[in-house]
Amino acid sequence: MAKNRYILCLLASAAMLYFALPRLPIHDGGLAGVFAISWLILCLIVIAGNLSALLYEPKKARENVRKSPVKSQKRLRSYN
Repeated sequence: MAKNRYILCLLASAAMLYFALPRLPIHDGGLAGVFAISWLILCLIVIAGNLSALLYEPKKARENVRKSPVKSQKRLRSYN
């Protein structure tokens, strides 16, 4: 379930970067340029964080997802 969330956040942040990049005034001076560069840095951090969470998922969590649900049988003790 978390894997789907990481993929969704990654796609949403990539789409925002795709639409915002041509409109950001990167080469302007002053406050507009600082805002554009800081926005790009934040967007790249978000993309990197979601990508690393997607790629480096803990091994234990991946094994639980791969296993098919098997009903455990309860052992009955028998005393002679």
